Amino acid sequence: MRTTHIRNMFDIHRKKIIGYLASLFIITLMMNSVDAQIKKGANYNYLEFAKKPYYFGITLAYNKSNYRVFYSDQFILNDSIRTAKSITGPGFNLGIVTNLKVGDYFDFRLLPTLSFAERNLVYNNIRGDNESTRKVESVFVELPFHVRYKSAPFRDKRVFLIAGVKYAFDVASDSRARQADELVKISPTDFSIEYGVGVQFFFPFFIFSPEFKVSQGISNILLYNPELEQSNVLEKVLSRTFTISLHFEG
Repeated sequence: MRTTHIRNMFDIHRKKIIGYLASLFIITLMMNSVDAQIKKGANYNYLEFAKKPYYFGITLAYNKSNYRVFYSDQFILNDSIRTAKSITGPGFNLGIVTNLKVGDYFDFRLLPTLSFAERNLVYNNIRGDNESTRKVESVFVELPFHVRYKSAPFRDKRVFLIAGVKYAFDVASDSRARQADELVKISPTDFSIEYGVGVQFFFPFFIFSPEFKVSQGISNILLYNPELEQSNVLEKVLSRTFTISLHFEG
């Protein structure tokens, strides 16, 4: 029942996000029909950046990360753990932006990033009200690669959508430490798909781009240990991150 509830909640949130992205996609298509004559006046700043085939920048971001937990068949048979859930933790990112234009409406983007994140697994025991928490504090070296679709500019602004993949490696992982033998181990390597939306604001010397992004892990990062009950009750663990980024490019 618990697994079904978690999956239903995720499906509801996923449908909301897909609906939101679809609405924004329709808006960007509508904005592409704006008369190109706008560029002669209001889009003066945009025209200066339109001459550049590529540019660079920095990114600052706030993230919230957690896990998607899937129970194994052993969860029903165990006699000590009532629930296992993930608690969301905060973090922040520092990164470099490399942007290559492909035509007027598409970009290829590589964003090497150093990401600090905190995620927790909390186990509730059947006997008593005791809880045990597995805190995972990570420092990720991330390599996201995105394709960005941009609307036509309007008054030095444009909306964009992004989609892509990300590789991440946790340089602070304790999965190989001896003292972690009695803890649930999480793999330091992770692969994710990413999607999001944002807005570009063109200023005389730089482009300011706030962006909201969702990262969904596609690889099981649980390092299974059959001798450890807290690991034995889990089938797989996937990562999930919500990020609000501020890009400064030029």
